[in-house]
Amino acid sequence: MHRIVFLGPPGAGKGTQAAILASALGIPHLSTGDLLRAAVAGRTPLGLAAEEHMRAGRLVPDSIVLEILGQRLGRADAAAGFLLDGFPRNLAQAEALDRRTPLDVVVSFEIPTVLLLTRLTQRRTCPKCHTAYNLTTRPPKVPNRCDLDGTELMHRPDDRAEAVRTRLEVYRVETEPLLRFYRGRGLVRSVDATGSPEAVEARVRSAVG
Repeated sequence: MHRIVFLGPPGAGKGTQAAILASALGIPHLSTGDLLRAAVAGRTPLGLAAEEHMRAGRLVPDSIVLEILGQRLGRADAAAGFLLDGFPRNLAQAEALDRRTPLDVVVSFEIPTVLLLTRLTQRRTCPKCHTAYNLTTRPPKVPNRCDLDGTELMHRPDDRAEAVRTRLEVYRVETEPLLRFYRGRGLVRSVDATGSPEAVEARVRSAVG
């Protein structure tokens, strides 16, 4: 069984690598960010409650995240394993997850802050297929249009400069203590998240074993 958590600051490439690894292992890639954005887009009660926090770059309250994620972990395809991307983000969430299921490995993505700022503020996302682009390092073939379906790309509110700085500070204060929590359990494998996606993928596979 593969029960994996990816930890790292916003923009470290967790989502890209999680999708690749989950597909290779045949387990669901569970991104709380995607789950929350789907709830917002669907105008569900939980989505409306989460929207204000996401727009300001703040973490969504634990009660909302846990309710959405708990429903997803209860589905049959997660019974043999899962890859969590974006959860847990604080000790309370980690303890709640620990009560629900044990983990096998926690991958920590390491990357300089200055590179994160460039990655995030230049990121554009397709609202239809969720493909991510970067105006500097991976621009779309047609300006502001998705290569796959032609949909107009969006600049997510939480990728704007002011919100990015807030997100990185929130990560430093609330999420980094998780590394101490998981290191105490011998679960953490650190990965250099700089370089090409292919190079990072090789490091991630080595870390997971």
